[in-house]
Amino acid sequence: MSVAIALPQPGLGTFRLQDDVVIASVKSALELGYRHIDTAAMYDNEAAVGRAIRESQIPREEIFVTTKIWFDRLRGDDAIAALRESLAKLELDYVDLALIHWPSPNGEVPMAEYLGALDKAREMGLTRAIGVSNFTIAQIDEALSLPAGKHIVTNQIEVHPLLANTKLVQHCQSKGLQVTGYMPLAVGKVMDEPVLQDIAANHKATAAQVALAWVASKNIIVIPSSTKPAHQKANLEALELSLSADDIARIDQLDRGERVANPPFSPAWDQ
Repeated sequence: MSVAIALPQPGLGTFRLQDDVVIASVKSALELGYRHIDTAAMYDNEAAVGRAIRESQIPREEIFVTTKIWFDRLRGDDAIAALRESLAKLELDYVDLALIHWPSPNGEVPMAEYLGALDKAREMGLTRAIGVSNFTIAQIDEALSLPAGKHIVTNQIEVHPLLANTKLVQHCQSKGLQVTGYMPLAVGKVMDEPVLQDIAANHKATAAQVALAWVASKNIIVIPSSTKPAHQKANLEALELSLSADDIARIDQLDRGERVANPPFSPAWDQ
């Protein structure tokens, strides 16, 4: 399978950011050089994100915009209606990437139904590319076996030093999918890890920068969330860090399967 669209590295995550906070965050990130903005219907901030994109005055075609469809909008053509609603809030004619935010809990809605609708939205020009989020190995295999599967470009999953998600990452990449890693800083927990602090000191960097560099070293697109321009700049600079093989091996040892995003409707995660 060939990936038709490359996701810019890094992206800006906007989960939990609202109103003026998300507007300021998106505008400062774009000013610093970010060109990938990640939102979702469930974040309830698409209107503010769209406003920030417009006010940035950066040409629309230079910005990669991702949004996601919640699992209560998966029946029939409802995914298409949901994406239209997202576009109306964003005040955009299209997004660059539309994701299924979570697989249908307990497989209640057949995957063929909602991925088929999502691919139809792509054919209609509502999104340039389609993808999934929080899909397991078995779900990825099922998705790729469907007619819509050949157009799936990414699986967006939680990845950070405390949850490397190695089997799933490698499986997706072996199938030609890009992996997008959300919560790459484990909502700040990585800052307290002595191994990361030690490696950071050797590189004159921060533990957060080392964590981001480690995720990126796995050929994963990182989408950290940040409201402070100084942190956004540091996150960009993290991608210029060159970790040694020994650094990476030490960080690999931190994996303890510590999952941050694990709601009751989660699929049966790969171990």
